[in-house]
Amino acid sequence: MLRSQTGCDPAAADARRTVGADRFVTESGATYAGRHLIADFWGAASLADTDAIRTAIRDAARAAGATILHLHLHRFGTGQGVSGIAVLAESHISVHTWPERGYAAFDAFLCGDTDANAALAELERHLRPTRKDVQVLRRGSHPGNGSSA
Repeated sequence: MLRSQTGCDPAAADARRTVGADRFVTESGATYAGRHLIADFWGAASLADTDAIRTAIRDAARAAGATILHLHLHRFGTGQGVSGIAVLAESHISVHTWPERGYAAFDAFLCGDTDANAALAELERHLRPTRKDVQVLRRGSHPGNGSSA
């Protein structure tokens, strides 16, 4: 697991990054299905606003180079949180918000030739957290030798 305050590790920009026909990524000698960002936003804005969350997720997917197949959001009531998921051709982006705490939990699993950093940057641009914690997982890699299972 990679852990970063800013998003993906520098290897994401590696010019030696290739994407196979099965959409698995190979970079720096490791092959894996995709990057899974787990982002906690604190002090974020618009967390009870379904339209703002929808726009943030759409823009994040577009910036990442991903294709939205379906986007569903649910608001729990006036002033309450929003939960939802965007099913992507390249996996998913999900969200759960707690506006009363200024907190949002995002998951963005992006496979193939997508840019997880760009997705994270768009979510930040829209929701303007004062603090964030981001973990990055390489999903689908074999723990012994870095190749796919």
